[in-house]
Order: sequence, then C-alpha cells, then structure tokens
Amino acid sequence: MAASFFFYDLETTGFDPRRARIMQFAGQRTDMDLKPVGEPVNVLIKLTPDVLPGPDAILVTGITPQQTLADGLTEAEFLKLFYDEVVRPDTIFKGFNNIRFDDEFMRFTHYRNFYDAYEWQWKDGNSRWDLLDLVRMTRALRPEGIEWPFAPDGKPTNRLEFLTSVNKLDHTKAHDALDDVRATIAVTGLIRDKQPDLFEYLLNNHDKKSVGSLVSKGTPFVYTSGRYSSQYLHTTAAVLLAKHDQQDAALVYDLRFDPTPFLKMSVDELVAAWRWNPDPEAVRLPVKTMKYNRAPAVAPLGVIKDAATQERLQLNLETVDKHFQLFKKNHREFAEKIAEAVALMDKEREQAQLAMIDNQLTVDDRLYDGFVDGADKQVMRAVRTAKPEDLSTLSAKLRDERLKSLLPLYKARNYPRSLTAEELAAWETFIKRQLFEGGNESRLAKYFAKLEELAKEKLSGEKKYLLEELQLYGQSIIPADADA
Repeated sequence: MAASFFFYDLETTGFDPRRARIMQFAGQRTDMDLKPVGEPVNVLIKLTPDVLPGPDAILVTGITPQQTLADGLTEAEFLKLFYDEVVRPDTIFKGFNNIRFDDEFMRFTHYRNFYDAYEWQWKDGNSRWDLLDLVRMTRALRPEGIEWPFAPDGKPTNRLEFLTSVNKLDHTKAHDALDDVRATIAVTGLIRDKQPDLFEYLLNNHDKKSVGSLVSKGTPFVYTSGRYSSQYLHTTAAVLLAKHDQQDAALVYDLRFDPTPFLKMSVDELVAAWRWNPDPEAVRLPVKTMKYNRAPAVAPLGVIKDAATQERLQLNLETVDKHFQLFKKNHREFAEKIAEAVALMDKEREQAQLAMIDNQLTVDDRLYDGFVDGADKQVMRAVRTAKPEDLSTLSAKLRDERLKSLLPLYKARNYPRSLTAEELAAWETFIKRQLFEGGNESRLAKYFAKLEELAKEKLSGEKKYLLEELQLYGQSIIPADADA
C-alpha cells in the first residue's frame, strides 16, 4: 500500500489523558502530496457518567456532554471504526502537538478498551510525526517565505490559529477538530512549498532509527524542542551525554551553556538543579531526555553555519565548539554522575507513583505500569469480539490485574444495558465514588463550584447556554440514591 498521511485532531474534556476523555475525533487521509484521499472522519464519542468534563474545555470547544450522548459512539464503537477506516499500513499519523497530547489520549483510550496502546503507531510500517516541531524548526532555521505570529506580549508564538491567520489560511472554526485538521494540512503544505528541503529532510528522518543514528554519533547537532526557551526559538545545539535506561531514549546536553559549573556539582546538587524550579534565578541543569520514538526535530549542526541563523538563535558556533571541547574532556565523569542523578530521580518517581496507585480509585491511569504480555493480548482480542453478556466469563483468563479491574468498567461504559443487577449496583457504587469521594473537595463539588464561578463572568449568550447545559448534565448523572 502506498504511504500516506493521516492528519487527526481531538477535542477533549480536559488536559489529563488519564482522567479526561475524547469528545470529538476528526481526521483526513492524504497522499504524500497532501491531496485528500477519501472522505474525512468526524465523530463524537459518548461521555460516561463517571467522567465530569472540564467546564473551561467545554466553553472552548462548544461540545456539550448531551451532544455526545445523542450523536456519539461509545469508545468501543469508535475504536472499531478507527481500525476499520483509519489504521492502514504505511500511515504517518500527524497532527499539531499530537505526540504530546492527542497520541496520549488515544493510547489511554486503547488501554481502557482492551487494545494494544502502541501498535497502531508503529506496526505495518506506521509511524507518527508532529507538525508543531516542524513549525518550530522551520521558524528557527528557515523562516523565509512564511509569516510568523507573535503573542500579545510580543513573544514568538506558534499557535495553529495564529499561524493560519497571519498566513491567510482558512481556519474559521478553531477548536473544532475537523477544521483544525484542515488547518494542519494547510500549514503543512505551506512549509512544504516554502521550505521543501527542510520539509523533506525532517519527513525522511522522523523515525527513531534515523534520529538515533544522528544523536549517537556523539557530535553536536541541532535540536528543536518545546522544552527550550522561545527566546531562542526553542532551538539549540545539543550533544549526547548518555543513553537513557528507557529503550530508544537518550540524555542530551545543551551546548548553549558552559558545562564547567555543572561538572563541579555533586550528584545531589545535579538532582536539585534538574528539578523544575519556579525561581527565575535558580540554576537549571541543561540536560534533557530525548525519546527517539517521539519524532524529535533534529538536524546536523551545519544547518546553522550561516551568520543570520546564528544571530536569530543567539547561538555562536565558536562558543558551541568551546563548550563541546570542555564537555568532551570531562564527559565520562559527568555522564557517571548524571547516571547516578537519574537513578535517584527514578527511585523518587517510582515511590511517588506507588503512593499514587495506593490512593487510586480506578485503574484507568495505570497504562504505564508495564506492558501487557502475549497471553493477555490473546484474551484482549476475545474481549473486543465477545457478546456483552459473555464478557464476565473472560475475567478468569486474564493475568494482568489491571485488565481484570478494567473489564467490568469496560462493560459498564460500553454496554450499560447488558449489566446484571449485581453489575449495575457495582457500577453505580463506582460512579458515586468518582463523583462524591472527598466531600467538599470531591470532583462533583469542584465541578459545580467552577460553573458558579464562570457564571459570574461576562459571557456571550452561547457560553451562557453551555454553562446551563453543563449544570443540567451534572445534575443528571447524580445517582438517585446519592444521599443514601
């Protein structure tokens, strides 16, 4: 099958992929010349009563929970459509900030519904690419021919709606998933037309093998990432510091900074400098984790050899080389201390995660606790094709405790009419825990408090209507015996 892009976008109930849910999925397949192939996909996905949408998110998207219930698919129905109509060999899944946002929501949706969370992104020649990093690197390295927007505070911004506006591209309904998809295709086409060499380079080198090949040389390279300051157009010269314990990942050092003060630090001091600190005067360790499978935007150092690019990035190659020589001279000792710092931070993170799991109400956010083994994957396939009334019989065949706990939730969320009296009672108890646990700090209490807060603001008639719908929805999902 010929290679193709599938551009997609989501509208969600919030920002946390563990707890929030997809409300709208839209996408369009194109050929490699960005010409549409087939009709677009555009569906709503039903909210279930254990989930409260973020009011702020609804005011942005304009999608009410009631709309999803009236016109949407269940998550299980949506994923069947996704595999029937979207997932094809040699597809490059592409969006605007999809790798850090949309892809995460898709992974958790897969996990909750007994699909492998990762295979759709790599199996049969599939891969993923992110327009946001392409935009950032184009602005940093080859900005000619494109208008670049600035935020009201004067800082550079790469928001999709700003890019389309200043470049006079059609984008009439920002935050509608299908319109955002069309805008994403338009911006991709703009970059391809104005800077074809950079576009083709990043397209041909977005896979983890190509990224790893460049980074593992141990020489400086150009790296564009949202973790780097917008003051420098999110771009720097970096070098491999050490391989990361995680597969297909590395620790890289930002050669914009003199390594001398960091070489003198103890392991504990390095840990302190690595942690996020709101103090603008705090010393920050210029080390970053790079994951090769996230299609990072990297390029050979030679792409910034001209004076204009160095000036734009405020990055002098002579300074970079000076820092690299100091780094190289002390590399082994520095890498060893960083490895110890990573081990300490990983231990802290593991302990925090275990504490969080102990306090969890559900298993919904435990995707990254570990991979599912082959035997359970066989049972997962059976779950997806089973009749609703037969689902409970599959629990004994599952070995992963997460999947055992997810199975009754999967049935209740996707096939609520098939629940037995006992299962229905358990589901209603689960909903009440989700809504009411915490008393005045419960999710439901915070939800209504937020609606009350928003109602005091000066809002348009449309947004007042949305708040009314959210009020009605919140009341509608309260179980009848909630006061019992």
